[in-house]
Amino acid sequence: MSGAPLLSAWAGVVVASFLLGSVNPATHIARLLGHDLAASGSGNPGATNAGRVLGRRWGVVVGVLDVLKGLVPVFVTGHWLGAHAGYAAGLAAVLGHVWSPFLRGRGGKGVATTLGAMLGVHPWVALVVVLLFGVAVLVTRWVAAGSVVGALGLVGTAVLVLLGRAPGDRWTAAWLVALAVIVLWRHRSNAVAWWRRRRMTS
Repeated sequence: MSGAPLLSAWAGVVVASFLLGSVNPATHIARLLGHDLAASGSGNPGATNAGRVLGRRWGVVVGVLDVLKGLVPVFVTGHWLGAHAGYAAGLAAVLGHVWSPFLRGRGGKGVATTLGAMLGVHPWVALVVVLLFGVAVLVTRWVAAGSVVGALGLVGTAVLVLLGRAPGDRWTAAWLVALAVIVLWRHRSNAVAWWRRRRMTS
């Protein structure tokens, strides 16, 4: 496949992945259970807030579904059109999750969908991120801190790729940095809150 058919395939993949990512399981499950996540807990329509409002079991269900939103399009596209098309599909799915048109531009923070996207193309990166996330949460007792540390781990992995110390090419590195920037941007309010708490306690 080359030329116009290839371009059309890429465009179709990006649009389909974005729309899939835009479907928000947390919001739909909460509504079925009689809750409005936008008005409960942190107000964020993601797995962490779903677990807080609906219970841990439902938080896990939402998290798994959010991971699948990133994993499925990346895995299928990667095998069909190659890794670079998989990168485009994964980025589109994360953007759809974070800025869902079905939620008027609102969405989750992109962590679980980012993890799914990495599992679909580079499971080894996903393993590194999960380990960093877990250690950070254990140390700080704060999920947002784990997400930020995991995102910084993506940037560090991108540097290793560029230096030839990890598998991938410059597009791999650019993709990892793009995903990290999205997650860090969505957690900017958490970072500000953490900084203010530190100043008050110091």
